[in-house]
Amino acid sequence: MKRSIDKLEPFQRAISKAHLASAGISIDSLLDSDRPLIAVANSWNELCPGHEPLRQLAQEVKKGILEAGGEPVEFNTIAMCDGVAQGHAGMRYCLPHREIVTDSCEAMIVGEGIFDGAVFLGSCDKIIPGMLNAAARIDLPAAIVTAGPCYDEIKPSESKALRARFLAGEATEREVIEGTLRYYTGPGVCPFLGTANTMACLSEALGMMLPGGALLPSSTSQRRFCARRTGAAVVDMVRRGIRPSDIMTEQAIHNAVVLLSCMGGSLNAMLHLPALARELGLELTWDDIAQVSSSVPVITNIVPNGDMSCINLYKAGGVPALLKTVEELLEGGCMTVTGKTLAENLDRDIAIDRTVIRTMDDDASVASGIQVLYGNLAPKGALVKTSAVPEDLHVFTGTARVFDSEDACYEAFGQGTIEPGCAVVIRYEGPVGGPGMKELHRVTEIMRGIPNSGVITDGRFSGASGGLSIGYLCPEAAAGGPIALVQDGDRIHVDLMRNLIELEVPADELERRRADLELSGHTVDRGLLPRYARMVGSARTGAAVR
Repeated sequence: MKRSIDKLEPFQRAISKAHLASAGISIDSLLDSDRPLIAVANSWNELCPGHEPLRQLAQEVKKGILEAGGEPVEFNTIAMCDGVAQGHAGMRYCLPHREIVTDSCEAMIVGEGIFDGAVFLGSCDKIIPGMLNAAARIDLPAAIVTAGPCYDEIKPSESKALRARFLAGEATEREVIEGTLRYYTGPGVCPFLGTANTMACLSEALGMMLPGGALLPSSTSQRRFCARRTGAAVVDMVRRGIRPSDIMTEQAIHNAVVLLSCMGGSLNAMLHLPALARELGLELTWDDIAQVSSSVPVITNIVPNGDMSCINLYKAGGVPALLKTVEELLEGGCMTVTGKTLAENLDRDIAIDRTVIRTMDDDASVASGIQVLYGNLAPKGALVKTSAVPEDLHVFTGTARVFDSEDACYEAFGQGTIEPGCAVVIRYEGPVGGPGMKELHRVTEIMRGIPNSGVITDGRFSGASGGLSIGYLCPEAAAGGPIALVQDGDRIHVDLMRNLIELEVPADELERRRADLELSGHTVDRGLLPRYARMVGSARTGAAVR
């Protein structure tokens, strides 16, 4: 093996090694041609609970690299907390910052030109996808490490009830904070099956994480041991020449979609998996995912699909138990970061708690994870997480209440003017119209208190969102999609059994409205967001930047 740094022109090689030595890397290590340099790309910060443990885990990764005969070099990138950014203009930055994570890793690893492999440490909604995209783009031997979910002391339903009490004016701010700390008990990933845990699980199914690594709880010895083993695994991958392009194949993406479907994972995976496929030179469409989801039963009820947390899923056997249960649907020949195939990783006794993870033929295991809806309101599709929709809302007709922003919806809620039986339409929150495609989780929370209602938007949702929440609607309003034509009082019909979303307005009336249409949107004059709006693609293609 010839290291990347040793491929540099001799004079530059010596100067590069001198700079690294001045930063504290041993001269002997730099002169040892058998000692690969491994980037440790860490998104640690003190703001995001899922990322606070990563500084310690990076130390464990580096121990593993050193023990395996490599040399670690750590750098940092950014990581926003979606929970902190919810419900205000800051949420516009969350999806765009996925691209910043990817680009910053590329700049550091490719730009320096000295690395032979990488370990990516990230825990949350856009950071894991950003790092998977970076691994695909850079294509050096690599693996993913996360902090793991925090332990929860109370059930998800108790946490939701506390929030509902606050919205009803029956709980104080202190009570919400102190009560929530019994659900989010400390640093680590939020314990529900939101985007963060979904993407960690999908990383494992893709083969980019050690088996069992997705759901090992935060702040445990097993989590630290996993980080350490990952560092060693990447050194071994370098020596064996195993790259992300060998792991994240079309077949591996199929495996990730099967896992997404059987666990009822986050709708945001419908953005991140197509974007990842694009980085790999592959194509994955919503219809491809829906075809799998329509035939793969949901075999566990982790919140928002039920009232169990990811800690319950971990104790039941975690991702290996899920994969073992649906093994007949998987492409077992896919390579993984262990240097073994997925089938070889699963060829062992895996204890499975069948009270948490059902068999596929269980009567309660129904193929109702994620659906793509079509109709005159969404000619290019809209998404719904059917497993989190109450059965009595699978067929719904509501009266449109239209808002051109999330803020306008909040204002109406505060005034008590959103009535039962309404279809709340929130538009101009797509990738371009936002700009940035805000996550409207707080809206879905307040709508829980309004009976027989739904939310329809060109924005997106948290993996924790439940109820009749239809989003990611394409084309978005800013692109002139039919959602821009909806008016208060229109009737909207949804039939999940028919994959249908229809605006019950005659075609000639819609044409008349289109002739008078003046597109709106949120104007941002400077900085990141207007650049993002000019470059971003449709939600249907992963909101990838062109």
